[in-house]
Amino acid sequence: MSRSVELTPPLDEAAVRALRAGDEVRITGLLYTGRDAVHKYLHDGGKAPFDLRGGILYHCGPVVLEQDGGYIVKAAGPTTSIREEPYQGELMERLGIRAVIGKGGMGAKTLAACQRVGAVYLHAIGGAAQVYAANVVRVVDVALREFGSPEAMWVLQVKDFAAVVTMDSHGRSLHQEVSAASLAALRATLQTGGTTPRPR
Repeated sequence: MSRSVELTPPLDEAAVRALRAGDEVRITGLLYTGRDAVHKYLHDGGKAPFDLRGGILYHCGPVVLEQDGGYIVKAAGPTTSIREEPYQGELMERLGIRAVIGKGGMGAKTLAACQRVGAVYLHAIGGAAQVYAANVVRVVDVALREFGSPEAMWVLQVKDFAAVVTMDSHGRSLHQEVSAASLAALRATLQTGGTTPRPR
């Protein structure tokens, strides 16, 4: 049965292992954004500009405008996570990342790393970039600006940022389950010649 859980990073292993696939979470605290360029940089030996131990990494390229000597986030939706599959597990282990947010789920390597280190994948809603931007209280810092604004690593302070645990530290992936169920339904449809019973 799913629960609603408040998360305040940095997260410890016990709190993350208590999470189960299907749990809804609301995050208040710091998120660190990172897309393709950040993942490759860190994987290739680049130094992390922030301490990510217990942290939450957000697959996001926010739209950020400079305003009054600071920054304002106009859009902060998730990007597709599977592109980071070659890197994610190793970065979780080496940098102590406890949660990753994105959309679409990740693969077997990341799921195995979640089990080993006590981490989770959190699914955010695609197409809700402005809604998530409203959950950003302020931009705390930014690094790796040389990669361009969307690919930089932004530190965002958020409040009540909503997501769902879809890959947990116990080996369960809702993405795998949905894919398997869809494949089974497709095979069943093909075996019956694509016919479905008509409603009476």
